[in-house]
Amino acid sequence: MRTENVMFFTNREEEFIDLLIRVGTRRNIATALVFMANADEVSSREIERGTDLRQPEVSLAMRYLIDRDWVISRENETPCKGRPLKIFKLAKPITEIVKSIEDEKRHEANQKIQLTKKLFAYI
Repeated sequence: MRTENVMFFTNREEEFIDLLIRVGTRRNIATALVFMANADEVSSREIERGTDLRQPEVSLAMRYLIDRDWVISRENETPCKGRPLKIFKLAKPITEIVKSIEDEKRHEANQKIQLTKKLFAYI
């Protein structure tokens, strides 16, 4: 039997995840992002185990993060037969990613304010 280290969240990291969710980030994305912020490189299996996300949730989160150029991935051959492991790491520091989220939310809020102003034009 082999032994593995499993990472888990501190209270502060749980609060960080909660804040990301409250600003509109999906739970699986927020959870994977915070998990990766505290690791150099992680496999999809490590993300699953460390976050209690299912494999499809991890895949969707990684696809979203890669599409935004926040995460890079590579494949690592496994010693056994089967599919190669996907290895992920942040492409940018977490501070830049949070700044991107802030900019996006600011843009969304400004768009809603503009729509509200248009509503007043109809009154």
